[in-house]
Amino acid sequence: MSKYQLAQLNIATLMAPIDSPQLSDFVANLDRINALAEDSPGFVWRLQTDAGDATGIDYFGSDKIVNLSLWDSVEALHNYVYRSAHVEIMRRKKEWFHRMGEAHMVLWWVPAGHVPSVEEAAQKLNTLREQGPTEEAFTFKTVFSPPCVGAEAPIDTLGGEYPAT
Repeated sequence: MSKYQLAQLNIATLMAPIDSPQLSDFVANLDRINALAEDSPGFVWRLQTDAGDATGIDYFGSDKIVNLSLWDSVEALHNYVYRSAHVEIMRRKKEWFHRMGEAHMVLWWVPAGHVPSVEEAAQKLNTLREQGPTEEAFTFKTVFSPPCVGAEAPIDTLGGEYPAT
């Protein structure tokens, strides 16, 4: 068992209120896509409210939604994002979300068993925005090994793909 897990934060700016007709298909798919994540190999944890999703968390603003999760590896998260039914939701992101003008997704390693807070995740996103990809905060395009596992240089780019939701 690894001593580290991959934390992931993704935020999106809504084009309309979460309860609007414009976002109804997105909302209708939340339970299915969240269940898909939870059943995916390598899934560890995801941020959610008592209602079972994170759409009510407005840390980044009332017009933004947040996805914060833990995975046992970069590959596990990448497979869920790009090689599962999650892709069909990503293909429709332009219907529901504004294009972000700055980084909106960040990856970082946490000690196994540590559950990151939204505040910690926001700090990692700010680090990425200010410094670009580093060991502290990176993306699928520039992946770093867990601490004390390998080189300090990027290990793989996974094709430069980015999750959308």
